[in-house]
Amino acid sequence: MKTLPKTAVKNVLIVGGGTAGWLTAAFLAKTMGVGADADSVRITLVESKEIGIIGVGEGTFPSIRGTLAAIGIDEARFIRECNATFKQGIRFNHWVREPGAPGNDHYFHPFSLPSQRPGGPELLPYWLQGAAAPGLGFAAAATMQKRVADASHAPKRPADADFMGPLNYAYHFDAGKFAALLSTHAQSLGVKHVQATVERVELDQQGAIGAVHTREAGVLTADLYIDCTGFRAALIGEALGTPFRNINDVLFVDRALAMQVPYDRPDAPIPSYTISTAHEAGWTWDIGLHQRRGIGYVYSSRHTDDNRAEEVLRQYIGPAADDLSPRQLKLNVGYRDLHWVNNCVAVGLSGGFLEPLESSGIGLIETAAYLVSYLFPHDGDMEPVAKVFNQMMKSRYERIVDFVKLHYCLTQRTDNQFWIDNTLDASIPESLRDKLAMWRTRAPHRMDFVVDLEMYPPSSWQYVLYGMEYPTKQYANGRTLPRFDEARKEFQMIEQMSQRALADLPTHRAMIEHFLQRGERKTA
Repeated sequence: MKTLPKTAVKNVLIVGGGTAGWLTAAFLAKTMGVGADADSVRITLVESKEIGIIGVGEGTFPSIRGTLAAIGIDEARFIRECNATFKQGIRFNHWVREPGAPGNDHYFHPFSLPSQRPGGPELLPYWLQGAAAPGLGFAAAATMQKRVADASHAPKRPADADFMGPLNYAYHFDAGKFAALLSTHAQSLGVKHVQATVERVELDQQGAIGAVHTREAGVLTADLYIDCTGFRAALIGEALGTPFRNINDVLFVDRALAMQVPYDRPDAPIPSYTISTAHEAGWTWDIGLHQRRGIGYVYSSRHTDDNRAEEVLRQYIGPAADDLSPRQLKLNVGYRDLHWVNNCVAVGLSGGFLEPLESSGIGLIETAAYLVSYLFPHDGDMEPVAKVFNQMMKSRYERIVDFVKLHYCLTQRTDNQFWIDNTLDASIPESLRDKLAMWRTRAPHRMDFVVDLEMYPPSSWQYVLYGMEYPTKQYANGRTLPRFDEARKEFQMIEQMSQRALADLPTHRAMIEHFLQRGERKTA
């Protein structure tokens, strides 16, 4: 990176809207205080009417609750305006073995942590030693969440405060409506909105971004540019030539077909989790919103063709897909080692994209927005800030790649080449192979993870690892696991508490209707 003249950063130009642009704008405006006085930072977002929103997965991770609270959007407004529902985790169908094979046909990744009372034993080692009911998966044994979600109940009650509840949760939502809400909110916080199409990006004599030339608004300049132009990466990629690391040798899926499917009846139960079903060359997502389902097939073009992929999607949906046409997306799976170059920062798809299996996309946008805000180079000295930002973002991408690959590489499926190829050592990052080698004789532990660099907590790795039936053989005896009876009673207590939770928590649809009615009362 060239050393640039150090000028105080007072003007920020975000190029591109969508979730990445508007969430970044809202977070910066809220945390930094936008104003017209000389000491304030001014934030402008320029976006084109001609460019749509990708909006592949429409799912989030629980961190989104803290982000919404931080930028000042209340939960009822979010649910009402974004057609949102609750997400308590992901159900994985047929990932371990092909349909019809003997054994469990699904496992669950819940968002709630494994139960552990103060001073109580950690349950995972005891689950591995058989302290839970026979045949009960780790997620079902160690949390109440699978039973609650399977019964289509909500993770919270009407009396619970915004973004709070007895079970951990995220959301499903309409990506276009979410971007519109963020746009309205960011502008209320002082962000200036310019609708114009970027035609050219000009570099200055030092090789940094000098100006953005638009068709309708002329030349726009700033001290710091944030690239939210999606896969195009107009600033960080096209203008600055920052290399992109393609990882299709690790994560194979590079295409998606998506449909918006109506419910068969208005009062149909709404699943409070994403349903991910494995198919011959990829997997489908099935997301229940308030008024419709979002369903799509993510697949590898090296293992199938587009026509067969559409057949798979239509077979999964059934007759409801007969009059619908899918939207096709080409996915550029990978990331840049450098997200911050000179006076330009990439946020969202311009910095990287990892398939939507565990909803990392918006989580990475949140991380980038936090870092830009808290590392903000007010005095114009961008080099040390960029170094920290790049280290943090690259490390996070690397860890997410390992986590997503974990879902694939442990499969027992041999019915299609896609699944066979995913188990080959050459497709598994060395960092993940090392983890799996350690976990052959002990369970994953928090010491295996650097918390500030991880998107997913150790429990998420545990749920997926043992959902995929990884064979850990502990070196355990009465001295290393002295609280077996105590753990067994705890597993029994969790099962009993699950029944109480079902009686205490409303159905998912009823909870959504409560929020909609609450929102209507506020606006009346």
